[in-house]
Amino acid sequence: MGNLVVSEFLALNGVMEAPEKWSLDYFDDGIAEFKLAEILSGGALLLGRRTYDGFAAAWPGRTDETGFADKINEMPKYVVSSRGDAPWRNTTVIGPDFAEPVAALKAEVAGDILVNGSGELVDGLLAEGLVDRLTLITYPVMPASGKRLFADGTAAELELIETREFAGPVLSTYAVRK
Repeated sequence: MGNLVVSEFLALNGVMEAPEKWSLDYFDDGIAEFKLAEILSGGALLLGRRTYDGFAAAWPGRTDETGFADKINEMPKYVVSSRGDAPWRNTTVIGPDFAEPVAALKAEVAGDILVNGSGELVDGLLAEGLVDRLTLITYPVMPASGKRLFADGTAAELELIETREFAGPVLSTYAVRK
């Protein structure tokens, strides 16, 4: 049985949008090692449509020495979308009524089901009680604007289970209390 793990880069003011604009100055070997271990232990990737489209444009055809690109390209991927197209290999489209299919995935997938980006999906997953953990790497920046991770009205009770400092950013991992 897989845990559903939301893993995000987050600015101090809650902005999650376009982390490539504000996180790269702080990206170091510690963060790279953490993200590699996370993807290598993952059993599947679950994404909203916009994040999926961005990843599908960026990752196919990439390679690296660490195996990150090979893993993300080969692992099963699921996209929550009303559109049926999914060009990135090993992708299955889940329609907008995602609660039952995602609950079934959690019962079937060995390893963590990772969610990156996908803010609207994250809110919906939390509302349905499907998220097991939040892994947030918070960066010491406050972009003037951008989509925030949690919409007004999103609620959850969390238990801090891990913190780790990098060179500026801080990792906080929370279990979602059910």
